[in-house]
Amino acid sequence: MNGGGTALGILAGGRGERLGGVAKAWLERDGVPQVVRMAQRLQGRVEAVLVSANPADAAEVQRYAAAELQVVHDLRPGRLGPLAGLEALAQACMQPWLLTVPVDLYDFNDCLLQSLAAAGPDGAVAEDDDGVQPLVALYSTARLRVAAAQALDRGDYAPRRLQAELGLPRVRLAGVRFGNLNVPADLTAAGVRLPP
Repeated sequence: MNGGGTALGILAGGRGERLGGVAKAWLERDGVPQVVRMAQRLQGRVEAVLVSANPADAAEVQRYAAAELQVVHDLRPGRLGPLAGLEALAQACMQPWLLTVPVDLYDFNDCLLQSLAAAGPDGAVAEDDDGVQPLVALYSTARLRVAAAQALDRGDYAPRRLQAELGLPRVRLAGVRFGNLNVPADLTAAGVRLPP
């Protein structure tokens, strides 16, 4: 990575089907919603925070506005998954670098951005103790903008294939486990409360 600014892109467009349709962005831990926690986690280390989300109603739009988070909507109709979110984030990003994380991560290590930035000139993908985490990655915004659009145009929705096409190396973060909040048992173990 050759200097320049970085934006954080939080992927929060999922439907939360395994949690009964709950928006994971608003799951609370210690009274702080996940999307706010992720934004605060890199405060001072990124120049902007973008949230890939497709709010279900006006009330959810207002929640993002109240949290002073910039929401980026998918550019294509239908729910095409995280690659559509990556495309939307890349199009909205004004910084040369984009660090992406899914909103349902339990946490990530303090040196995540630094570790990925040191891996090579074009970004990298994180690998924790559970394996490769394709939604935790650092991208050249310009390259992602083109590659994500091309992948979606040809109907290829897999972030891993996109990353392979971009030649992004994997960065092994030994002793690190991000964790995910996917099912009710995950929430119980993490002390996470469902939103009202």
